[in-house]
Amino acid sequence: MIDNQGYRKNVGIILANHQGLLFLARRIGHSSWQFPQGGFKPNETAEQAMFRELEEETGLMPEHVRILGRTQEWLRYRLPKQYIRHHQKPVCIGQKQIWFMLSLEADEQHVDFNKTDKPEFDDWRWVPYWRPVEEVISFKRKVYSQALKELEPLCPSVAVKHNY
Repeated sequence: MIDNQGYRKNVGIILANHQGLLFLARRIGHSSWQFPQGGFKPNETAEQAMFRELEEETGLMPEHVRILGRTQEWLRYRLPKQYIRHHQKPVCIGQKQIWFMLSLEADEQHVDFNKTDKPEFDDWRWVPYWRPVEEVISFKRKVYSQALKELEPLCPSVAVKHNY
């Protein structure tokens, strides 16, 4: 679902534990780490897309988490030129995302990357609140910083604050 400006509708998921640490996952076949995220399907609401992506990418179900909040507006990032697939129509130049802050309410043993035939991640870890801005691929850093800044008041026990 690409809008008329070339942005793909997407949800981003920030999952926190009760110590204020965040879930960061490693993409299969890469050394890059990121939050779970994914696109909308036709007629899905942002919340429906988030729960579907959460299950597909982490194995977590709605009963394993609690929604703490979401960003008020779409946050956007552009893809670097080398990642734009000009042969696909419509051309996607980036993502526009609604970000959700979730609290893990179940045991972390429920994380399971093998819920789909094509898992996106092969490892995960808990990291301090602002660490994902440092570890995500460079073209996503600004949107990560925007989402984390907006949702920070909702996160339990955030001990260290930075201005990114």
